[in-house]
Amino acid sequence: MMESFLEIFDIYLLEAVVNGILLGGLLALLALGLNLIFGVIDVTWICYAELVMIGMYGMYFLVQYYGVSYFLAAPVAIVLVAILGAALHYLVIAPLLSGPPINQLLATGGVLFVLQSFATVAFGIDFRNLGIRLPVLAFADMHFSYSRLLAFGAALIGMVVVYLFMTRTYTGTAIRAIAQDRQIMALMGVDTKKIYLITSAVGGALAGLAACLLVLQYDVHPFVGLSFGPITFLICVLGGLGNFVGGFVAAFVFAEIISLGGLFSDLEWGYVLAFGFFIIMMFIRPGGLLARRS
Repeated sequence: MMESFLEIFDIYLLEAVVNGILLGGLLALLALGLNLIFGVIDVTWICYAELVMIGMYGMYFLVQYYGVSYFLAAPVAIVLVAILGAALHYLVIAPLLSGPPINQLLATGGVLFVLQSFATVAFGIDFRNLGIRLPVLAFADMHFSYSRLLAFGAALIGMVVVYLFMTRTYTGTAIRAIAQDRQIMALMGVDTKKIYLITSAVGGALAGLAACLLVLQYDVHPFVGLSFGPITFLICVLGGLGNFVGGFVAAFVFAEIISLGGLFSDLEWGYVLAFGFFIIMMFIRPGGLLARRS
């Protein structure tokens, strides 16, 4: 009987680990967009999750109201949020770049409340569902949601595309160079204003891609950003703001803690454990998981 219990427990444990990996891919995608913005422009978009929320509403209305296929609606939503990201930089961030960092932080915090209020007034507080029901994959007594599998695969593809863009194109090389030394690149004749605008659009596009994946798993409402916005910010801080590799590692660490915590107790306790782990790590490695020791 004990062996049978251990066998079932091992299956559940393996299922939780795999689900943690699937969740980690999506969290890594969210962290990538936020880290890209901070690494290049040195501004943290507090309202990043609200851009995702707008993208989710875009997907909902395109699919439900206009009958557009999910796979055709997704590129439209990604472009929509990319434009929104560029507009956010042009209208809000650019005028404040020479000011104290707290001004930029407060400005993006203000945008957060503006977008939430706009969504509340325009769409109401009803929970809206995309209406797409994907099957569940059953394998060796384990069950995995196709929506999570699709999100994980799309997130990996998105991250690979961003990596190729950053390493194989002139614009991507300029973005990486500015992230390393803004002052020198400006003196070398690089149009930093243009690069900042492109970076904001790319960050917005990543938020749009995340919206297309999250709308398969979450109902859409004005405050849906609260479900994943804080955890995304903590992942970026834990990995080291602007550190792409650190954010990638931190995303999977957080995801596994949440998933395993949900196995032994419930999902809410998984988040509590993740936040507790973050607090402890801030005492041990305040610069991030991959920060060099002085």
